[in-house]
Amino acid sequence: MRKCRMWIAALVMGAMIPAGTLAADPVVSNVRAAQRSGTKLVDIWYDLSHAQSKTCTVTVAVSTNNGATFDLPAGSFSGNGFGAGIAPGSNRQIVWNAGADWNGQFSSQVRFRITADDVTGSMALIPAGSFAMGDTFTEGSSFERPVHTVYVSAFYMDRYEVSRTLWDSVAVWAASNGYDINTNSVSSKATNHPVWNVTWYEAVKWCNARSEKEGRTPCYYTSAAKTTIYKTGNVNVANDWVHWNANGYRLPTEAEWEKAARGGLSGKRFPWSNVDTITHSQANYYSYWSGGQPYYSYDVSPTSGYHPSYNTGGIPYTSPVGSFAPNGYGLYDMAGNVWEWCWDWWASGWYSNVGATQADTPGPTSGSSRLLRGGGWAGYAYYCRSANRYSDSPDAGPNSVGFRCVRR
Repeated sequence: MRKCRMWIAALVMGAMIPAGTLAADPVVSNVRAAQRSGTKLVDIWYDLSHAQSKTCTVTVAVSTNNGATFDLPAGSFSGNGFGAGIAPGSNRQIVWNAGADWNGQFSSQVRFRITADDVTGSMALIPAGSFAMGDTFTEGSSFERPVHTVYVSAFYMDRYEVSRTLWDSVAVWAASNGYDINTNSVSSKATNHPVWNVTWYEAVKWCNARSEKEGRTPCYYTSAAKTTIYKTGNVNVANDWVHWNANGYRLPTEAEWEKAARGGLSGKRFPWSNVDTITHSQANYYSYWSGGQPYYSYDVSPTSGYHPSYNTGGIPYTSPVGSFAPNGYGLYDMAGNVWEWCWDWWASGWYSNVGATQADTPGPTSGSSRLLRGGGWAGYAYYCRSANRYSDSPDAGPNSVGFRCVRR
């Protein structure tokens, strides 16, 4: 798998100064920038090379505290050097409209992180931006409200839920490299079905193992010092024990998951764009009927109960990953099949907390259960809504719960 090289550069009196890199391929170099005289536009130039001449997706993150965090809600980028399909070459240009994102501000502590990645196939780019998070239909539980605006930096997400094939490819390596997970840690119905019987702890350790196996920097550690990689036991990893800017794999935050599930849309009930209803042609879920018709008005499935194509061979009635159409970001099964673990601790009143609107919010700092999203093969249409929230104990491994990964 190809990796990315990131340049961290500082905007100081109009100059771009390289400060560090992560050795990887493709390579970003010769970064420089200048503010256009009399405007609030910043031109950023760089050179991009790739050993196999592949096109890349280029993103930018902005820091205002000398690179400690890259969480300025900046999304006003354009130019022939930004976005998907960027070919290797010299003088690729990005234009940042600083006036739109950071009007009236100036600081010598500004840093840019330019990331070029040629990841294809298995992961989808979720672009940076703000979105309305929560139940816009006012039909769910009170803990799905108030609807609030959240900014999320760009990240990549697995297109598919983790299958048995993918789990085993990492678990074999993990078992030989100090991890207490292996191919027998989880269950699945077939190699191309999602894994289940996976606890939150196992999912987190597997993310670290996947990172190490690919030569990436792990995200999860056993203390805030971030010196010992989390590999064994049931450790309640705290928010500040996570290397959020690492290039390794991790579970999505709840905000990242919902932004990804919405596929770039707003005000929609489900991950798809054409209708605000659901049927068995769109997802693997349980269509609950009462009085000879679906109980929920937005469930218009002509077939009741479990999905008729997959309720064979005994429970769980999972389906092969990617059996239904993807959403706008190219993600499959964001509604139904198996619930998906998220990073966050559960808190019923979290949406009313000021931390819920923090850019790249990691969620509450403590709790007793972890977030689940997406619904599953045994869940009603209600649970397949993009705004729905659920939770379970991190040491639970039900037959309807799996996961997928994200990374920077």
